[in-house]
Amino acid sequence: MNVSALRPARASILGASLLLPLATGGCKLGPDYVPPPVPVHETYREPVPPGESLANLPWWELFGDPVLRDLVQEALEQNRDLQVALARIAEARAQAGFTKADLYPRVNIGAGADLSESWTSDGSSVPTRNVFLAADVFFEVDLWGKLRRSNEAAFQELLATEEAYRSVTITLVADVASLYLQLRDLDNRLRISERTLDARQEALEIIRVRFEAGVVPEVDLNQAEIQAYEAEASVESFRRLRTQTENAISVLLGRAPESIERGLALAEQELPPEIPVGLPSELLQRRPDVLQAERQLAAQTARIGVAEALKFPSLTLTGTGGVSDDLTDGGLTTGILGLGAQLFGPLFNAGKNQRRVEIEQARTEQLLYTYEQSILTAFREVEDAIVATNTYRDEYEARQRQVESATSAAELSWVRYEGGLTSYLEVLDLQRSQFSAELAASQTLQLHLSSIVQLYKALGGGWTVPEQLASAGTGNDAD
Repeated sequence: MNVSALRPARASILGASLLLPLATGGCKLGPDYVPPPVPVHETYREPVPPGESLANLPWWELFGDPVLRDLVQEALEQNRDLQVALARIAEARAQAGFTKADLYPRVNIGAGADLSESWTSDGSSVPTRNVFLAADVFFEVDLWGKLRRSNEAAFQELLATEEAYRSVTITLVADVASLYLQLRDLDNRLRISERTLDARQEALEIIRVRFEAGVVPEVDLNQAEIQAYEAEASVESFRRLRTQTENAISVLLGRAPESIERGLALAEQELPPEIPVGLPSELLQRRPDVLQAERQLAAQTARIGVAEALKFPSLTLTGTGGVSDDLTDGGLTTGILGLGAQLFGPLFNAGKNQRRVEIEQARTEQLLYTYEQSILTAFREVEDAIVATNTYRDEYEARQRQVESATSAAELSWVRYEGGLTSYLEVLDLQRSQFSAELAASQTLQLHLSSIVQLYKALGGGWTVPEQLASAGTGNDAD
């Protein structure tokens, strides 16, 4: 085979490749993305302590319970929703590479061989052997920026999936922490119910003995039974809720439902007493859902340019090069070279291309409103979390004072009842108040601790991201 015959094909490929600067140097139709103006308040409604935002702390420095830290770490490693979000990043990265490939020439190669035999009139055979090798080059010149806008949109979608991953991470850590605190609260309220049940059963036995002795009426016995049954029902209710909460945590950890290890008691949990939140302007730079909405808006803005470019003709360059060698004795080696260009554009389609542009513009407007709504939601969630943190702290202090007073009143009332100075109705009423106050105090403490977690979540910071995300955007150029 004459190797020099391959040179025309190589020249064809090189010639098409040299047209790449022409493609990337053309204009880009459609608007360039410009971040929309966002009104930002200088301060929050609720008073907050000065200092660097709490969200700058990583989650393992926020929680003082080592068991809770281990549960959070396990969730980050095993949670299925988080793995789905990570897989979506891989999909978006591959899609960005798939789209970017359209900016470069495509080269296809073909090869073949043919063996045949023919006979002359005198009956002798004439064998024919032939091989060929050819390469085809296809390249679309990006005159109007259609391919670059598509690449820009794919790149922004990739960045949006990364922010979505961070958003799922924040939600996951907050959910694990909140459910764990809720579990410790249910443990606490179950103990309160069991202690109350024991006390009421003991009181019931005393009332029963007195009723059988004819000292107290039957109504006192019935009321004591009602109190005991109420406490018994509360025990079963909290047992059910505790198991269901353990099941919910197990799923977040990527486990089948099972018992969850306990660490510090609810009253022993150490979370920051002062909650600095930083400036409102920092929030928009940290919240992943806001950043995700902005990335999606940028991607959709680029698609307007794609639709605009489809209104104009496209230029496609093709080239073919190769060799054919007749291997028969005395055969001939021939070279093949071909270059071509095709201009294809719309002439009449009843306004379809313009409607396509209007569709993309309407979608962009929708995402603009979605982005603005995400900002409003972010500020509302922070404001809600701040007021919840402040008020639940004060409410818990009031609940503690209520428990002290209710406990003292219940004890004094029982002494008065035994001395015949009051009716059993007063005892029942004060015991119910004590039981309710203890349950409410435990729940309020849990809500206070959970509000700090929710504030941390609303601020959108402190969560680490796996190393594979650090380079997710490298090698991808929006242009």
